[in-house]
Amino acid sequence: QVQLVESGGGLVQPGGSLRLSCAPSGIIFSFLDMGWYRQAPGKQRELVATITTNSRTNYADFVKGRFTISRDDAKNTVYLQMNNLTPEDTAVYYCRTQSGRSYWGQGTQVTVSS
Repeated sequence: QVQLVESGGGLVQPGGSLRLSCAPSGIIFSFLDMGWYRQAPGKQRELVATITTNSRTNYADFVKGRFTISRDDAKNTVYLQMNNLTPEDTAVYYCRTQSGRSYWGQGTQVTVSS
C-alpha cells in the first residue's frame, strides 16, 4: 500500500520559516518525480514546486526565491523549505507523486499569522 506522510506544518509568524517533509512508503521513491501543492480555504489546490529524479526543480512564481524543494533518496524523503512566509502562504500543503500513478499525502497545515 502506497502512503505519503507529510510533516512539519504549524503556526509561524510572518517572516518566519518552516520545513515540510514528505516520506512516501510502499513505492520506490528514487524512481519518482515529486511535487508539493497547497490549498488555501476557499481556493483551488495549486502547484508549489516540483523536483525530478535527478533533482531538477521548478517553482510557482509566487514562491520563487523563498521556497526550496529538495530530496534525499537515502531517506526516501522530499522536503520543502519555506522562508520569509507571509499570511498568503497559509494553506494545507500536500505532497504528490509526479510520475506514474498519482498519489497524494493527507496534507499538513501551515498557518502564518502574528
